[in-house]
Amino acid sequence: MKFSYVTLPDYPLAESIESIKLADELGFHAVYAADETWHKDLWLLFAAAADKTTQIRMGPSVSTVALREPTLIAQAAATLDELTGGRAEVVLSSGNFGLLAQYGIDWSTQKPLSRTKEGAQVVRTLLDEGAITFDGEFYTYKGLFSFARPVQDHLPVKLGAMRGPRSFQVAAEFSDGCHHALSYTREAYEYMYENMKIGADRAGKDVDSLDIAAWVVFATGEDSAVAKDAARSMVGLYASAMPAEQLQRNGIQPEAMAPIIEKLGAGDLAGSIDATTPEIGDTLSIAGTPDECVAKLKDIAAAGVNHMILAITDATLVKTFMGRDIEGVADVNTQLRLIHDKIMPEFA
Repeated sequence: MKFSYVTLPDYPLAESIESIKLADELGFHAVYAADETWHKDLWLLFAAAADKTTQIRMGPSVSTVALREPTLIAQAAATLDELTGGRAEVVLSSGNFGLLAQYGIDWSTQKPLSRTKEGAQVVRTLLDEGAITFDGEFYTYKGLFSFARPVQDHLPVKLGAMRGPRSFQVAAEFSDGCHHALSYTREAYEYMYENMKIGADRAGKDVDSLDIAAWVVFATGEDSAVAKDAARSMVGLYASAMPAEQLQRNGIQPEAMAPIIEKLGAGDLAGSIDATTPEIGDTLSIAGTPDECVAKLKDIAAAGVNHMILAITDATLVKTFMGRDIEGVADVNTQLRLIHDKIMPEFA
């Protein structure tokens, strides 16, 4: 089982780099960040961390092909790969619908899966060949080339997905794996695995050789109630992006989210936290003591997941996003150590 963590680049950059260095020393597989305008730039952050680390892999999870043109994603990934000595990777998606709406982009009319699939083809081609001539439905190039070349023979390009089933199938058929965000039950990941297998079989691949990743809201500490409260504070922000089908696969009826989404939409962040019941918070996160987190992670792993990606939540993150002070929450570095010491050994 691989363990990685997600950093939102909203901390002072020196602190983020120290956390990445610590995760490298502790043997985490990768550090990922969202490639979104809301945050500091992940490519610059990871470039700054490149020569301060030796093993940990780095890249966006996810980068949207709507806001960052696919050839520029390939260029950035190849450059990061050179800086890290072959440790870069890329996860692509249609993007955060809330962010895209702020750009005036309505993805419901934009064929998001087809665009993402074509974007992945563009990234793969430019990474592998250094040049591209392509006349697609969404992207067109005539002899475009780049001197940015990856160190790896095959820099991994994966897809992010939430709704399914076609997104899971496409990820397995046309990329190196899938990062499935915001699911927390074995049933949800069995659904992902079954559909990834359909896509892998079409392409003549062994599905278990692909990256089958669970990207989850996470908080741990010795005080179970405090860790769960921290995660609950962020659940509404994340879960508001979950499609109805995905909520149902996780045991939540969409109407139960309506009060949370209404508060968020009105800018009432404190109200959205109050509307997130402990039951919803616990269902849509992995939080609590290390032992409690191990139990939930093992349930997910039983569905075929081979990569845990933990979006670590601490007091700074809750304060930054939700304006709420929580006392006693373990900071990112403490949680990284707890994951290393008390969670990762249970999957060795």
